[in-house]
Amino acid sequence: MRTNTHDIRVWAALAVVYVIWGSTYLAIMIAIETIPPFISGGMRFVTAALVLGAVVLALKGRRAFRMTRREFLGAALVGVLLLTAGNGMVAVAEQYITSGLAALLVASVPLWLVVFRVLARDRPHLLTVAGVLVGFCGVAGLSLDGGGSGGGVGIVILLAASLSWSVGSFLSGRVPMPKDQFAASSVEMIVGGAGMLVIGLTAGERLHVAEVTAASWLAVAYLVVAGSLVGFTSYTWLLGNAPISLVSTYAYVNPVVAVLLGFVVLHEAVTAQMLAGGLVIIVGVALVVSTERHRKRPEAPPAAEPGAAELSRS
Repeated sequence: MRTNTHDIRVWAALAVVYVIWGSTYLAIMIAIETIPPFISGGMRFVTAALVLGAVVLALKGRRAFRMTRREFLGAALVGVLLLTAGNGMVAVAEQYITSGLAALLVASVPLWLVVFRVLARDRPHLLTVAGVLVGFCGVAGLSLDGGGSGGGVGIVILLAASLSWSVGSFLSGRVPMPKDQFAASSVEMIVGGAGMLVIGLTAGERLHVAEVTAASWLAVAYLVVAGSLVGFTSYTWLLGNAPISLVSTYAYVNPVVAVLLGFVVLHEAVTAQMLAGGLVIIVGVALVVSTERHRKRPEAPPAAEPGAAELSRS
């Protein structure tokens, strides 16, 4: 697939993912104050999937959802890795650590991406690797500044979530997927959300409506509209239309947004170390962006057999 990184739509979608996904960590924290993590996530993604699916049907008709069994299973697999495991574990981890620290730890995603690209023989440019490493150094500096607020359990869960999200992102460009990207998003969210509800209910989570605060309901509504319908669909579209290493730079910018929101909403202190770390992150983003915008994305190899595919996401 050839991609045009000069396309204004790429940069608009990237800006959406940068800003909105940076704010979702705070929204998740508010939602799980009175709604169990997997149930809140399941409600979010199932609702978003139904709304998006209805819009796609209204605008494009049933033909948008015409897909093979392999394409459906591919989207379902990505949905489980990204949402059920990835996003679900982020919500669980935020019971133990702050939303800002959660965003910082998720920034390990691009490092996993580079490892997977090397394993798949899609070796990134040296400057891309340098950008990832520089960006992670900034994240490390920020994490050290706020590490005291994080519990060991939460950190381990977040690292596992990052790994799952990385695998799902990498695979999305390699496994058979529905041709319509918004239909693919609908499948990913309905399967991922259903998986969350199953895990939550199996683990003993229960929703006590009378105990849910207005703030938690508003947070879930924000996550449905902004985080899922706008943010997740923008991210899915980017995966098919922009270099993966460019898309992955959201993991550097999201922590900066999360830290700023922590300062504005939660009145958290912003230290010189945090400012320095944020600057290093931006330098890493600049390195990756300047390299990838001049680099064509390689074609994804065809799947070897039904259900099997080459590794590949962010």
